[in-house]
Amino acid sequence: MRSTTFLLLCIAIAAADGGASRCLAADDEPAYGPRLEGFDYPWPVSHFTFTSQGEAMDMAYMDVKPTTVANGKTAVLFHGKNFCAATWQDTIAALVAAGYRAIAVDQIGFCKSSKPAHYQFTFQQLAGNTHALLASLGIDRPTIIGHSLGGMLGMRYALTFPDDLDRLMLVDPIGLEDWKAKGVPWQSVDAWYQTELKTTADAIRGYQRVTYYAGTWDPKYDRWVQMLAGLYRGPGRDIVAWNAALVDDMAMTQPVFYELEKISVPVVLMIGDKDNTAVGKNLAPPEIRPTLGNYPVLGKEAVARMPHAQLIEFADLGHAPQIQAPDVFHKALLGALPK
Repeated sequence: MRSTTFLLLCIAIAAADGGASRCLAADDEPAYGPRLEGFDYPWPVSHFTFTSQGEAMDMAYMDVKPTTVANGKTAVLFHGKNFCAATWQDTIAALVAAGYRAIAVDQIGFCKSSKPAHYQFTFQQLAGNTHALLASLGIDRPTIIGHSLGGMLGMRYALTFPDDLDRLMLVDPIGLEDWKAKGVPWQSVDAWYQTELKTTADAIRGYQRVTYYAGTWDPKYDRWVQMLAGLYRGPGRDIVAWNAALVDDMAMTQPVFYELEKISVPVVLMIGDKDNTAVGKNLAPPEIRPTLGNYPVLGKEAVARMPHAQLIEFADLGHAPQIQAPDVFHKALLGALPK
């Protein structure tokens, strides 16, 4: 936990330059504001303001134009729980170089978007928020690319707005199983909150090494570790952790698993076979944990249930193939996208 003195100093530093400065923790690691102030995105950030559940909301997003001849198509990117719009940086660059318009959104509760103190987080609500953003931009039938939690959201988006997207690209999505039904015990939002408050760079790095990068590590991954850890070092730590806890509860209690047959749009499921992600796995009894997050099996089972789906597997990659092996991933992604 950061000391009260540090938090006050961090607030003072941020206030002195309009909130743009990053604070530095005692170990010289960055501490960012509650809206990720101080962490620079690779392209300009725009804002969609709207009212939801009686509160004013601000959804941050990047809207990046093609750098070559435009193909008239738009890709909308949904980040995972431990990611932000910025972590799609390499994928956005690949998309715009191929003629796509790319829009990467920070969902409400994440990164540079609003962190409400009281909000009913549902996948339908987040899908509705994003649908309203796209409508405001005049975007019709985009391709949705969703990673991790963003993949689970992408599936719910396709179920909620089946006529308003062209296809769905799922990158190691969570939600291909029902963890609670498999034996992961329920815990309260308050318990999730206490867990989130313990977030550190070392804990993030250790988890990501095993799950995201198949036991490997490259120093380039540290930028994304520090992006997330910096939110928990800064003056918005409590509200960041609270929103993360609400999202944890959403993922655990709102399965999409039972509706895969109803996804009517074309789906491309991209799986790193070394992925073993499962929400709440650490809470499960030891004998159940090995049965959770078996992505090579989950991917094949999911594709068999979806009406119009194909599977692309990366034998040696983990939960974040777009970061671990961007060249390999983007070749496969662009090859599967509509021409």
